[in-house]
Order: sequence, then C-alpha cells, then structure tokens
Amino acid sequence: MRVQACGWPCHDGQVNETPEIVDDVADSRFVVEEDGQVAELVYQLDGDRLVLLHTGVPIELEGRGIGSRLVAAAFDEAERRGLTVVPLCPFVRDWLKRHPDAAATVPIAGLKAPRAQS
Repeated sequence: MRVQACGWPCHDGQVNETPEIVDDVADSRFVVEEDGQVAELVYQLDGDRLVLLHTGVPIELEGRGIGSRLVAAAFDEAERRGLTVVPLCPFVRDWLKRHPDAAATVPIAGLKAPRAQS
C-alpha cells in the first residue's frame, strides 16, 4: 500500500491479509507466522516421497484454518514436484477425508482407498 499526496491510502492490486506459508527446507517444515505465533507442518523428504509427520498449531491460532492451509501448501508442493504424499500425521489423514479433491491431485501412500457406495 502506498499513500497518495492527499494522504488517503491507495491500494495497488489485491490486498492479501493472509500470512504466507513458507517451506522452511532447512528445518523440513512448512511454517506460517501469525500474531507472533508459529504454526508448522513437519515433513521428511524420502526420495520421491513427502512424508507428513506432524501438524502443530498453537492454541492461540486454533480455529482459523491454519492447519488446513499448511496441509494444502504441502499438497501443492507435492503436486508441483511430482511427489507421493505419505500422511503419517493424524490431522493430515483427517483433512484428506474432508478434502478428497486434494487427494486426487497427487499419489498417496499408506491410505486405504475409499469404498464405493452401493
């Protein structure tokens, strides 16, 4: 945002108030900082597999969809890099049940395929 000569704010383009999720490769985690708190999705790269180990969201940030955004970022990265996702984290497994569309975007190891309803 810049301020015009008259003192009124001028927005150039879309304003995005949502904090960016960063792939902290050195610490093998996706992170986002909001309100001075850090949420993370810890992973391990194992060849062509992205093993999702643990999602941690501070109590102060719960209920804002941050955990879901972290998982979505991991799936976006897996899709971009052609990786198979291994969802060991219980939160990620539950998220996949609620987002089958995301599950269709990348290969997933270690999950039973949903049964067709008759």
